[in-house]
Amino acid sequence: MTPIRVMPVAVLSVFVAAGAAGAEPEQPKQEEIQKVEIKSSAAKYDARRDDTASKTVVSSEEIQKYGDTSVNDVLKRLPGITVGGAAGRSGGEIRMRGLGAGYTQILINGERAPAGFSIDTLAPDVIERIEVLRAASAEFSTQSIAGTINIVLKKSLKPAQRELKVSYAKGEKSNTPSASLQMSDKQGSTSYSFGANAWHFSYGRITPTWETGEDANGVPNLSRASTWQDRGHGDGFNLSPRINWLLDNGDTVTSQTFFNWNRFGSSSHGRTETAFGAPPDYDRTDNTYSNHNVFGRTDLNWVHKLADGAKLDLKMAVSDAHNSADSLQLAGSNGQPATLLRTVTSATTEQGFSTQGKFSTPYVFRKPADGEPEATEHALAMGWDAGVTQRDDTRIQHDADLPGSSPINSDEGFTAKVTRLALYGQDEWNITPRWSIYTGLRWEGLDTRADGGSIDAVQNRSSVFSPLMQTLIKLPNKKDQVRLALTRTYKAPSTAALIPRKFTSTNNSPTEPDRRGNPNLKPELALGLDASIEHYWGDGGLLSASASMRRIDNYTHQGLFYEDQRWFSTAINDGRAETRGIELEAKLPARALVDHAPNLDLRASVSRNWSRVDSVPGPDNRLDQQVPLSATLGIDYKTPDGQMSTGSNFSFRNGGLARLSGTQGGYTSVRRDLDVYALWKLDHQNNLRVAVSNLLAQDYTTESLYNDANGSLNRMTVAGGETQLRVTVETRF
Repeated sequence: MTPIRVMPVAVLSVFVAAGAAGAEPEQPKQEEIQKVEIKSSAAKYDARRDDTASKTVVSSEEIQKYGDTSVNDVLKRLPGITVGGAAGRSGGEIRMRGLGAGYTQILINGERAPAGFSIDTLAPDVIERIEVLRAASAEFSTQSIAGTINIVLKKSLKPAQRELKVSYAKGEKSNTPSASLQMSDKQGSTSYSFGANAWHFSYGRITPTWETGEDANGVPNLSRASTWQDRGHGDGFNLSPRINWLLDNGDTVTSQTFFNWNRFGSSSHGRTETAFGAPPDYDRTDNTYSNHNVFGRTDLNWVHKLADGAKLDLKMAVSDAHNSADSLQLAGSNGQPATLLRTVTSATTEQGFSTQGKFSTPYVFRKPADGEPEATEHALAMGWDAGVTQRDDTRIQHDADLPGSSPINSDEGFTAKVTRLALYGQDEWNITPRWSIYTGLRWEGLDTRADGGSIDAVQNRSSVFSPLMQTLIKLPNKKDQVRLALTRTYKAPSTAALIPRKFTSTNNSPTEPDRRGNPNLKPELALGLDASIEHYWGDGGLLSASASMRRIDNYTHQGLFYEDQRWFSTAINDGRAETRGIELEAKLPARALVDHAPNLDLRASVSRNWSRVDSVPGPDNRLDQQVPLSATLGIDYKTPDGQMSTGSNFSFRNGGLARLSGTQGGYTSVRRDLDVYALWKLDHQNNLRVAVSNLLAQDYTTESLYNDANGSLNRMTVAGGETQLRVTVETRF
């Protein structure tokens, strides 16, 4: 906030007296002018510091700092969050505590995205804030064993705001032009905002793969080298209109819509050479693939104010998603005519309806103490979260009857209906000004029913009762505070994981098996403990240390089986697992350490995770190939006049070997990302932003391992790294 200069009362009285006498006022001396900085109570509020339920909020300014075009690039810089896959490639899995595969809950406006929607297509310009909840709260689904990341789309409406951004990103193997438009205005009791984003991308790359094998005596018996050359391109846009109405009685009605459209196409060519050992079924493969995805959701929210500060918040939403894909595969061996011509056509539609309601009220309990009233404050809330989703899914695989071929044809489709209901209550209780407790209870039930011509009928019903408790203790020095949380969370199997249909691999092997669903899966249940200590000072200074552990029952992993001369993989429940972790974080504004220091901010974090799966022999029997170590280091600087800001961020993610079962394993290499940015405010209306991502251009290596009494098989793939330069022009009008 801009400081306000206030003249002393004595000086002001001179002006008043002189004005009354009709004389020129006496000029005050420069040293008599005092500088007073006034901040509103809202400016002092910090969700991370003040809320009993632990929550970290990432602002819109932080989200847009590097001019990213994907929300995944924003998340990889946040403490304790890692993004899987190679740098600069889409589809990386978002993980908290190093855990993905559904352990980390990703929400958009408090709700899960539909099947087929890729979160990395969400443009940062449409995001108002990102909320990171490391411990579960009753208001959101407790399908959050590792934690919850809630992406809140833009809601705050600034009068007469119009901003256009045009960006172009270029790398050695890819390029991405994009544009963004944000508009908002207010007329009387009605206000609106409108956001639009559009982008295009294309790439061309070569990905090598090696396969090696040994017999039971450790003698090499297989050596293959494959090269995949692929090119792809895609387009997309999203729209996010929002309208607010302020009613005469103080109620508000809000309509918010989000629409996303994506199109993608690619072609790839694979060639395999066998130095010794058995050749693959096909050593020459050519593929084409195309995909279309459309997703829309609109909701209507009514907030009604009641007496004594109580509030009723009601929301209804409808969603519709369509996803279609077509692929063509031509394969052969030994220079002979192709013996495989496979076409796969799939289509998925998903319609959903949801409703949420919450009644909240402050409550003050008073009792006399030595003749004086004593107040104990409560913030009570209770509500529901219900929804139904109807999904229609078809997949047709047709193999041409070519000479020498063994066609595998399938026409598999299903219709599924998922019904969910959650009821919850919560209370935030300020026992004393320095001690508060959050308690919550949530019951959540899921009912999944599916049927289709090629599969047996599926009915899977589960429910979980989750008691939750968090407490915050502020120590007497007003700088230190301690947090503790006890939670019960779970992970429900996805609809796709429950449907027993088959997905056939081209070169079937233990490292490239067929896949099928398992209708008998049960939810994984977890008991969790989180504890942290935080030290605050100055304006934005923070030191934090936290520890956590989870005990997980009904642990789910991919089992590997051999049936009818083919390998296939399916998810199974298999005993218990445990995970533990520690996290250190520091925010060091230079001005909080040294008076009159440059406007320089330093930040750093490191996370160390351990886990153990009881049914998998050690060592390295980590849960879900957990990331064992991650760290971030960043620096930001702003010139005294505020016309230029610059900064850099380094993020590190360790890999290593992980055992998935008694015979399966996986390896991932270390990933290092170095990003820099600079922002110039050319004038009041125009900015120029330049960013360079993945400066180190590090290659990313993954391995699939199989080992049994007959020998071993290792498949290694290297994804090439790429540095990308992005230039963004921003103008307000």
